[in-house]
Amino acid sequence: SRGAKTLPGRYYTSEAIFLEESDRIFSSRWLCVGRSEQIPNPGDYFLAQVGIESLIVVRNNSSEVRAFYNVCRHRGTRLCNQPQGTFHSTISCPYHAWSYDLDGKLNAAPLMNELDEFSKEDYPLHSIALENWEGFFFINLAPQPEPFATAFAPLLGKFTQWHLPKLKVAQSIEYNIQANWKLILQNYSECYHCPLVHPKIAKLSPYRSGENDLFSGPFLGGFMKLNDDVNSLTMSGKRCGLPLPEVSGENLKRVYYYSIFPNLMLSLHPDYVMLHILWPQSPHQTRIVCQWLFHPDTLAQPDFDPSDAVALWDLTNRQDWEICELTQLGVSSRSYTPGLYSSQESLLAAIDQEVLQALGHPGIG
Repeated sequence: SRGAKTLPGRYYTSEAIFLEESDRIFSSRWLCVGRSEQIPNPGDYFLAQVGIESLIVVRNNSSEVRAFYNVCRHRGTRLCNQPQGTFHSTISCPYHAWSYDLDGKLNAAPLMNELDEFSKEDYPLHSIALENWEGFFFINLAPQPEPFATAFAPLLGKFTQWHLPKLKVAQSIEYNIQANWKLILQNYSECYHCPLVHPKIAKLSPYRSGENDLFSGPFLGGFMKLNDDVNSLTMSGKRCGLPLPEVSGENLKRVYYYSIFPNLMLSLHPDYVMLHILWPQSPHQTRIVCQWLFHPDTLAQPDFDPSDAVALWDLTNRQDWEICELTQLGVSSRSYTPGLYSSQESLLAAIDQEVLQALGHPGIG
């Protein structure tokens, strides 16, 4: 909306607001924690860290996926420390050997049968709501989460032609950025900065091209066009894979960018998909996992090499993180006051509204 201004500095620096966000956003919204392909077989698991909470995401013996708090029901010991691996039918506590099956039921509790009042049924692992959407796992820490189908209604069926569930990660890079998570989400959602910060991207894709199809609420974004002589966003401008099976027509000359509030940024190219998963660490630090996904047919080609795409976006990512860190330093100044958003930054004002609404601070702005 015209006349919208940036948030006051405390929204990027205050420990109290960060704790409120942890509670009202990261502990009550659907968060992306990874991809289905990370745990292909029964017993496979990975750990996810959401704020101070460690979670176990595991595939059970019926190949269904479950999520549990990584906390033993005996004395609260963390059950599992390896970031990923395979459980052989049980999850066992390293302290007193209480063990649980892959559905979280307590199997064995040595000597506890000596207590009359003890019943194993009373002590399953604490489970967490989990949904698989397009090959992505989403969890929700709320005691009564909003139904996933309701929360994700605007996105259901939207990306079918990219065949997201079939895609596989070809490369993964982790970044640690000294900037508030909202600055990173917002930087992703505008290209007003592209000519100056990303001269390479600006040569491949006109920064004022395209349009948004989601412009309010938790999911925001749309497409930008590729130049006539460009077939994908790579260093060379050439595709580094086969076009994804059903991507055709004008979508062969577009890249779609969506921010899926609060922690996923999804970029859909004609030949690959890139994602960023954000994990706020403190008001001024964010960990990001960036991954490049390709179709199995592309991965199977003997000369397949993702580096043309990876190099372009690794460069672009580092340019973005540097400018976000400079912004973090600036908004921390006592002299900073909210500034006006440009006509190219409407999605940023929408992100601010989503945050303020979640925090119950509607009077700002």
